[in-house]
Amino acid sequence: MLNLFTRRTACAAALLLSASQAYATGMVPETSVVIVEQADGEGALNIQNTDPTPVLLLTTLQDTPDDKEPLLTVTPPAARVEPGKSQRVRFILTTKEPLKTERLKRVVVEGVPPQKKDSSEVRMTVRQNLPVIIRPAGLAKEMAPWKRLNWKMQGDQLTVSNDSPYVVRLNQAVQTLPNRNVYMLPNSYVLPGQTFTLTAQDGKKAGNAQQVRISPATTWGYSVDTYDAPLAR
Repeated sequence: MLNLFTRRTACAAALLLSASQAYATGMVPETSVVIVEQADGEGALNIQNTDPTPVLLLTTLQDTPDDKEPLLTVTPPAARVEPGKSQRVRFILTTKEPLKTERLKRVVVEGVPPQKKDSSEVRMTVRQNLPVIIRPAGLAKEMAPWKRLNWKMQGDQLTVSNDSPYVVRLNQAVQTLPNRNVYMLPNSYVLPGQTFTLTAQDGKKAGNAQQVRISPATTWGYSVDTYDAPLAR
């Protein structure tokens, strides 16, 4: 039985088609997260075509369910990228209002390969969905925003709140210690001002829980170790 707390890994499924082969495009972003500084008015992402053929690069912005305010525009939304070449995509801030907190959007990067006529090959597109973090002008960089989360046990329910101006990205599965109960966040992030109340998997009781172990991600996409946060009661 899989441990719910371990990071879920993406598995590539083999597509078996009679008398045909499948190939995936290779559009590779230079980073795993896009940062847009309000002070600069924009951010950028370089995306390389590692395929041996030209690819049509499609870039689409998406709102999160928690923040649907239009804040950005992307240019170019579509571009032909030659083999081995890179395309720079710009994310331009459209709001003139000063931001008070970090904001979270998503960007979908998709490479569409040319389809060969009279060929048995099935050439697949590969989409990558990356976070876009918009940072207010003058906001200090925070390398460990997850340390600002407040965790509290209320009865058998675990409550987490983010009173900071920073977006906190983390794995959805969190674990209380030492009893090792697993709780699932609704998203892989906690936005500024958000509070979630969670119930343990399998209806387990809080017991002797004293800490919360989380698997966070930095704003700039660096990998970090798990972090054990204090748990208030």
